[in-house]
Amino acid sequence: MAGSVDQDAPRDGIPAATVVIFRHAPDGGAPQILMQVRSRSLAFAGGMAVFPGGRVDPSDYNLARQAGYVDLDEAAHQIAAIRETLEETGLALGLRGAIDAQSAAEARAILLQEKSLLPVLERMGWSIALDDLVPFARWFPKNERLPRIFDTRFYIADLGTGAVDIAVDAQENTRLFWTSAHDALAGADRGEIDLIFPTRRNLERLAQFDDFDQARDHAQTTPLPTIVPWVEERPEGRSLCIPEGCGYPVTSVPLDGAKRS
Repeated sequence: MAGSVDQDAPRDGIPAATVVIFRHAPDGGAPQILMQVRSRSLAFAGGMAVFPGGRVDPSDYNLARQAGYVDLDEAAHQIAAIRETLEETGLALGLRGAIDAQSAAEARAILLQEKSLLPVLERMGWSIALDDLVPFARWFPKNERLPRIFDTRFYIADLGTGAVDIAVDAQENTRLFWTSAHDALAGADRGEIDLIFPTRRNLERLAQFDDFDQARDHAQTTPLPTIVPWVEERPEGRSLCIPEGCGYPVTSVPLDGAKRS
């Protein structure tokens, strides 16, 4: 095997963070999660349906340092997930203060102008609430031949309510939609959306849960290594694989059918 779980993956990938945002389904069915379709003009995952998120910026580390967090790297990733969510979707996730649709829109405008979360906190009188983001996974496809290699930490978070305002940023994403994990997978099978390999594996994992509490409990009791996919020759042919025991029900797919970027 060329690679599997690497607990101490070297930091030669681009640090990134993404968050799976849960909400109650308006019809009372399975919980919904927020997904976005990335602009086809983007170099990475253009046209693909993904969760909100992006690379960790120096400003995220600066804010984590200023706030005095002990685990600076982890805090910077969580701050990046909060910042990217506000920028890409308009949702004020992982923030505390007097927050409603109007103030969230104002905060988003500040962020788009200043390119940092700190001015948002200062002008809006808000604070960050990193405990709202629960670590769920970490993926680092360092063995794959991709134009850009991201070392991405995945988080899950719960909005609770089903009534929230979202809007595309018209730059990085062209569509935002709420869907259950099951429906997202079905849509991909019908060709309605495209999913890269890590997104599909995480949707399969998320589809196992009836609500956010189950997902959170699972995340808090499941090992959280760095997942490094590898290619392996198997009886059914060349396969793209991830390790067992990390919470994923599907750990191997034919290489030819795996969308990798």
